[in-house]
Amino acid sequence: MAQRLVSVWQPFFLGSESPEAALDAAIELEKLGYSRLWFSAGFGENIPSRFRELLDGTERIGIAPGIVSIWHSSPAEVAAFAREAERDHPGRFLLGLGASHAVLVENDGTDYRRPYSKMVSYLDGLDAAGLDAGQRILAALGPRMLELSRDRSAGAHPYFVPAEHTAEARVALGPDRLLAPEVAVVLEADATAARAVARQYTAGYLTLPNYTNNLRRFGWTDEDFAGGGSDRLVDAIIPWGTAEQVAAGLEKHFQAGADEVAVQVLNGGDASSFPAEAFRALAAVLI
Repeated sequence: MAQRLVSVWQPFFLGSESPEAALDAAIELEKLGYSRLWFSAGFGENIPSRFRELLDGTERIGIAPGIVSIWHSSPAEVAAFAREAERDHPGRFLLGLGASHAVLVENDGTDYRRPYSKMVSYLDGLDAAGLDAGQRILAALGPRMLELSRDRSAGAHPYFVPAEHTAEARVALGPDRLLAPEVAVVLEADATAARAVARQYTAGYLTLPNYTNNLRRFGWTDEDFAGGGSDRLVDAIIPWGTAEQVAAGLEKHFQAGADEVAVQVLNGGDASSFPAEAFRALAAVLI
């Protein structure tokens, strides 16, 4: 692997009502040495202004949406944002794209059909708008989307996956594409308390077929998905413990082939507060 980068994935950066608080957190993470900030672009028609605010207010750290929904924004608008970001902040904005989930898309009245074909069409639109393939990355889980990531983007940004998936993704992508999985963590040494926090996060994701179908490919079953996840599943997806123990869990993804790991610190689902102390502790052992 040419890279070994530690990034941050945190809903706070979109969820915070205070642009100043979001920028202060981004500046501190940049100083701590984190390589990129990932956060959702939501489900609006355009990329939120928060991405541009953080680019303008920081100096080096990368900024990436994880993800822009291909059902909610047009290729032309997204390409225009990415081109302007590249013009003003060369090499710092990476466009993360994803097909999202049927339950989320259809809530807005959109017919969620043939997501793979929708992604191909969206990439065609970005090509037509002049956005280079190296400026985008796909939220890929299954084999077909991983191959599309390899062939038509900078790489893959899987979400909610164990290290076994990272190993499979590296094989599918080959050696030259960026592999940057999101990995949620809990900084809590007590097993009962840590798993309780983790299940506040896993419970929702285990209702989404995109994730459960992906996990089934690695041998997980309905029994593992019940009740917010079995202990074994929770432990496989969510590293928990001291900063050193969490770092050991993240190391499994690096060993499996990740170039970059996007760390999401779980803090009870509160997107309005930033877990600064946790990221400081992790920086001390990871960076």
